[in-house]
Amino acid sequence: MKVTQPYKMKIYERVFDDTWSFWGADTKEFTHKYHIYPAMMIPQVCRTLIEKYKPEGKLDMIFDPYCGSGTTLVEASLMGINSIGTDLNPLARLIARAKTTHYNYSDISYQFHSIQGELTFYTEDKVINKNFDRITNYSFWYRDEDLLKLSYLQQLIDQFANITTADFFNICLAETVRDVSFTRNGEFKRFRIKQQSIEYFNPNTFDLFERKVIRNMNGLKEFNSISKTTPTTKVCDFNSSIKIPSNIIAPQSIDMVITSPPYGDSQTTVAYGQFSRWANEWFNYPNAKNLDKLLMGGTKEKGERFETISIREVLDKIKALDEKRYMEVSTFLNDYWESIHHVAETIRPEGIVCYVVGNRTVKGIQIPLDYFTAEMFEKCGFKHLTTIVRQIPNKRMPAKTSPTNKPGNKIDTMSKEFLVILKKY
Repeated sequence: MKVTQPYKMKIYERVFDDTWSFWGADTKEFTHKYHIYPAMMIPQVCRTLIEKYKPEGKLDMIFDPYCGSGTTLVEASLMGINSIGTDLNPLARLIARAKTTHYNYSDISYQFHSIQGELTFYTEDKVINKNFDRITNYSFWYRDEDLLKLSYLQQLIDQFANITTADFFNICLAETVRDVSFTRNGEFKRFRIKQQSIEYFNPNTFDLFERKVIRNMNGLKEFNSISKTTPTTKVCDFNSSIKIPSNIIAPQSIDMVITSPPYGDSQTTVAYGQFSRWANEWFNYPNAKNLDKLLMGGTKEKGERFETISIREVLDKIKALDEKRYMEVSTFLNDYWESIHHVAETIRPEGIVCYVVGNRTVKGIQIPLDYFTAEMFEKCGFKHLTTIVRQIPNKRMPAKTSPTNKPGNKIDTMSKEFLVILKKY
């Protein structure tokens, strides 16, 4: 069934196709089961996009300009396709590297057993590093005994893992660091559980870590058994809104782009920075405290650097209601447009782009980001092929969000995704 929306603007035909919802599918196959991450694209969407929309001729290189925890990169690897991804979040890059690495299973197993052996004889006096000043207000978020156990786990990883395997264990530790904090379950933003709940909160730090390692070892075994070749996978940290380095990706060298970009700035939509802050501070990564400001739309500015017909009416309505919210939206769209412009330059003629986007609501007005995405790529020499609409049965997002961070002021999160597919002339 094909429908169009009655906007008084430029519209792009949408196709509602429930087969793309993948109801009941196992979204945690292979290394996709490693470490949770906000708003992850499910592997079945990425896999099917490659199968159905791969460009004519060659498919040697896939690019994901917002790679997050690496779903596209893993799927490319499983199909024997080279890939490049970039993300400004150090935790995302850590996860993506680990998920796309074919670790030697025997080495991982041996090192894990060595770590487990030491955990059996744990005492606090064995902990070497007891300084946690790098973690903001750590006594507010952790019990002292849990911090010491986390530090001991890090100590054992440093002792028994090596430079080629450390990432595998560190992503298990990163998830544990968040799980043993006083953070409310089901939240990506930093909300502390109530004081009365803390009295009954007693996580088993070592057991949590061990269960995550075992889970990931199962995923690694699946990953190693399915992948028949070893294509190259590169995880980078450049900002596509500013520049795509030609020494990393040459112009017109990309065959296909598959990505799920943010739907808005991190401070008012999905809180990537807040979610990742536990691990980023634990590993003392740069910009752990101000990551949200570095992501798209993080530095507010006045004015628009793009020209749009498709969402002009929507932006004007938001501006009339709330100038500040309009500025937040337009700032994000400025960075998003610049990123699209730079990504477009990397794609070869006849190459394909697939953007999986969500249409957020601001001041009660839905922003058709799928229209804007198609329109901006058209300005860069692309032809819109189709936009597929799918329900989101499994995407890891809270059922409701609090965009203002005011208690009780919550709205439903989006329940549909839009798969925008275009081809370069």
